Amino acid sequence: MSYIIFGLGILIAVATAVYFFLQYQDVKQQLTNPANYTATESKTIIEKLGKLMELPTDEVPTVATISDKEKLKNQPFFVRAKNGDKVIIYTNAKRAILYDPIANKIIDVAPVNIGSPSATITGEPTIKISPTPTKKITPTPAKSG
Repeated sequence: MSYIIFGLGILIAVATAVYFFLQYQDVKQQLTNPANYTATESKTIIEKLGKLMELPTDEVPTVATISDKEKLKNQPFFVRAKNGDKVIIYTNAKRAILYDPIANKIIDVAPVNIGSPSATITGEPTIKISPTPTKKITPTPAKSG
């Protein structure tokens, strides 16, 4: 009987060690290559969200994580948001989605009006969004000769 209890204890210890080792490897990968991890996380969020509603397929959305809900408390779109929720913005489709990945629920959807230095969600809610800077390419005239 004591061998069974001892064996069970060893099995639990090994399973716990494997779990924490895998968690360590995940965090290590996040720190080593954050861009790759962010892209993978965004893809996972979009896949989960796509099971809950129809999403535009002709563009790659911007995915942001709410890290400080208090800074957004004066914006009606974020009234029911909490830290850790995701904001998915489709600029071409002019749509913003507030998503809770823990509960796997869509909290709110609002239209977005993209303007030049910042974007805002139109209608009652207002979201201020800074556009992602892009590199401007200026074509050079071809030399004739």
